[in-house]
Amino acid sequence: MATSKHHAHSLRTLVILALVICGMFTIMAVTGAWAPKLGLDLRGGTTITLTAKNSTGDGRVDPKSLELARTILQQRVDSQGVGETEVTTSGETQIIVTAPNVQRDDLLKMVGQTAQLYFRAVYAADASPTGTVSGGDATPTASASPSDSASPAASTSASPTPQATESTNKRPLPALPTPVASPRPSVEPAGGQTKSLTDLLAWTPSDRDNADFAAYKCGDPFPDVTTEPLIACDQTGTYKYLLGPALIKGSDVTRATAGIPQNSVSWEVELQFNSTAADQFYQVTKYLNEQTSPKNQFGIVLDGKVISSPEVTKGAIAGGRASISGSFTQKTASDLATVLSYGALPLTFDLSSVENVSAKLGVDQLNAGIVAGLIGLALVLLYSIVYYRGLAVVVSMSLVVAALLTWSSMVLLGQAIGFALNLPGVAGAIVAIGVTADSFIIYFERIRDEVREGRSLRTAIETGWVRSRKTILAADSVSLLSALVLYILAIGAVKGFAFTLGLTTIIDLVVVFTFTKPLMTLLGKTKFYGEGHRFSGFEAEHMGASNAPLHNSRRKAAATVGGETR
Repeated sequence: MATSKHHAHSLRTLVILALVICGMFTIMAVTGAWAPKLGLDLRGGTTITLTAKNSTGDGRVDPKSLELARTILQQRVDSQGVGETEVTTSGETQIIVTAPNVQRDDLLKMVGQTAQLYFRAVYAADASPTGTVSGGDATPTASASPSDSASPAASTSASPTPQATESTNKRPLPALPTPVASPRPSVEPAGGQTKSLTDLLAWTPSDRDNADFAAYKCGDPFPDVTTEPLIACDQTGTYKYLLGPALIKGSDVTRATAGIPQNSVSWEVELQFNSTAADQFYQVTKYLNEQTSPKNQFGIVLDGKVISSPEVTKGAIAGGRASISGSFTQKTASDLATVLSYGALPLTFDLSSVENVSAKLGVDQLNAGIVAGLIGLALVLLYSIVYYRGLAVVVSMSLVVAALLTWSSMVLLGQAIGFALNLPGVAGAIVAIGVTADSFIIYFERIRDEVREGRSLRTAIETGWVRSRKTILAADSVSLLSALVLYILAIGAVKGFAFTLGLTTIIDLVVVFTFTKPLMTLLGKTKFYGEGHRFSGFEAEHMGASNAPLHNSRRKAAATVGGETR
């Protein structure tokens, strides 16, 4: 009765495992992903390490400031279309940027400049204002009012191309070349902004600015120089703005918070300027309040993107305290407050190191890792054939199942959480072959001990499992704990080793519990394995139990009850 129960349970477990594996490969087929994502060291690319320092000179770097800088750099490289780029913080002062298939100069161009936040006046826009700015003590406006003016149409007249004329002596004059506009400045001038705030507010766009704005499409490059006008789009790439030179630096914002004020139901962002910028902000809002839409708006620009463009409708704002209200949700208000806070926590970066990995070197490393894994697998199989004979079938089938689960897990985790297999990860997978083999050895040796103690083979398979699984769990738990601690404490590529080791250790437990043990139970009922035939790995002489009964049919159990043999 118990034997049939074990048989049915084992068969059901194997069927469920087969369905799980089929399901994982079905998902891979649907998503079209058949191979795991490869890390930087396997496919080539560049790693840059940036060391942050506080511009205030006190040497300390606030963790929030560092994380905000990391987020902005991540957005910057993502906006360039570089897929699977990883930007992580390391320690208290470093940011590590890794980009596959990107060369050194290209990556340095993306992250070489620290993101800066500026307030600029809006002169033309094809978008409605994204909020209303008012004094910190003023009653907030619940929603943004739409713009009443359309995008300004640039009116440019083409000048006729000069034609050659004939002089009195009939000698032709050479044709004059068509004038070409000089390129816009792309770097900050020495000494920075020299114009006064009054001059900056009096700035007006030229015919060229209007023409460029009319022709500009979101995504087109445009130099972001604080002393020059800027044509930029919002973060969604939907609306564009013509902005004047920078008026106020984001680093002059001392505090920015998101919340719902009393007597209000809408989220808004409150900001506080330092004493110097408070007077500048008063002059800016006084000027903008006298303008009509969209010239009564100012653009908050971060890294060449307009993150908000509120309009001034409540008069000049004195005291340096203001609130931006509009159609905010909790997330959008918090995001804007976070960006404004970054301006109050300026960071500069020193380039600490640059490492290049060629694609060819990555392929060579991957091939070497695969060869090493195959050698390790062959040695395990050779050992199992020599020492365990027919049980090598169980070992090989279990390793195949473990390989299928490991491969599909890496592929699906790459799609789900961005897991990328790197060279240390390959090393972790190779180590996992030994971890899995260790589980087999523990179980097989426990069965041999049970047989030597006089139990039948079928009984030994079950009792040996009960005793060996505790040891297997203990051994894998130590390996899993080591991987977890290493993953938490390690940085960079070493995390790949820890993650892969932990993943394969969990898979080893799954394989041993749901495949190896049920398979052994089913094989124990066969004649070849159950009766300990030669080369099965369970023959009595090979296990050192020549006098032990291996099969129930060979045993003649007897029980004496009250002196009577039954």
